[in-house]
Amino acid sequence: MNVNHSEKMKSVTVAGIDCGTNSIRLKVSRVDENGVEDIVPRILRVIRLGQDVDKTHRFADEALERAYAAAREFAGILAEHPVDGIRFVATSATRDAENREEFEDAIERILGVRPEVIPGTEEADLSFLGATSIVRRDVEAPYLVVDLGGGSTELVLGGDGVTEPVTQVQAAFSMNIGSVRMTERHLRNDPPTEAQIDEAIQDIDEHIDEAFRTVPAGKARTIIGVSGTVTTMTALSMGLTEYDHSVVDGARCTLEDAFAVDDRFLRMPREERLTYKTIHPGRVDVVGGGALVWSRVLARVSEAAQADHGQAIDSFMASEHGLLDGIVLDYGTRLLAAR
Repeated sequence: MNVNHSEKMKSVTVAGIDCGTNSIRLKVSRVDENGVEDIVPRILRVIRLGQDVDKTHRFADEALERAYAAAREFAGILAEHPVDGIRFVATSATRDAENREEFEDAIERILGVRPEVIPGTEEADLSFLGATSIVRRDVEAPYLVVDLGGGSTELVLGGDGVTEPVTQVQAAFSMNIGSVRMTERHLRNDPPTEAQIDEAIQDIDEHIDEAFRTVPAGKARTIIGVSGTVTTMTALSMGLTEYDHSVVDGARCTLEDAFAVDDRFLRMPREERLTYKTIHPGRVDVVGGGALVWSRVLARVSEAAQADHGQAIDSFMASEHGLLDGIVLDYGTRLLAAR
C-alpha cells in the first residue's frame, strides 16, 4: 500500500555486528513496528578470531589482523549506508581473551563503536529472539534453540504457548564447547583418531550434563538449530552441491540423517572436505568438531524428551536466523521506543 510520507510509520535504521569465535557478520536493517527489513543482507567473513584462545587465553596477532580487515570492510559498507546506530556484539572468544582491550580499542577506532562483550546468557536470549522471530506458529512448542558457535553453544528453552508465550525464554545456558574449541582441544589429527573422538564426546557430554541442570531440555517439542555448523550440516544432509540459504532456512531434517552426515564428515580427511562447495572454506578445518557437538546435543535432547514426556524428538528445524537477527531486532526496537 502506498502512503504519504507524513503517514509513514516511525522507523530506525540500524547495523548489527556479531563477532564470534570463527566468523564475523554484519547486516543493516530498517526496524519498525512490523518487524525488520534488510537493507544490507547478512555479510559473513570467517576470521577465526578464537585461534588458540582456548590454549593461550589470548588473541593471536594474525587473528586480530583478520578481524581488523573485516572491520575495515564493514566500515566501508556503513559509509554507504548511514544508520541511526551500530551495535557490535562480541561473544565467546572475546570473553576468554586476556588481551581483549587491545581488540576493543582497535575496533572502536575503525568503526566508531566499542564492542560489547556480552555474557552467554544474553547471547542465548538474543539468539532465541532471532530464531523465533520467523518461526511459523504451527511449529510445536516449546522450542529449544541451539546456537552452536565456534567457542560456545547456547541452549535456550522457550514457553509452551499455553502458560507462557512461545517467544518467552524460560531457561538458558551457555556451554564452553564449539566447533573451534573442540577441534583445537581434541580433534588434532587429520582425520581424528577414535580415542580423540571419544575424549571429545566425554567433554561434550559433561558440558551437556551441566546445561541440563539449568535447562529442562526434555520439555522441548521442537529443536531449532542456528549457526554455520548447523546450516552447513543440514545442507550436506539434503545433498546440496552448493550452499543455498533459501533452501536451508526452515528446512526439516531427521536426526537419523543428521547423525549419518555428521559422523561421515567428522571422520573425513580435510582434503576430501575441501572438495565440497557446500562447506565454506573457513569452516573446513573445524566443521567435524562442530558436527560432533551437534550430534551429541541432538541425541541427548531427544533422549531427555523421551524421558520427560514419552516422545523422542526425531527431527530438527534449521534456521538462518539467530544471534545477528536478535541483535538487530532488539537494538532497533529499543531505539524506536526511545524516540
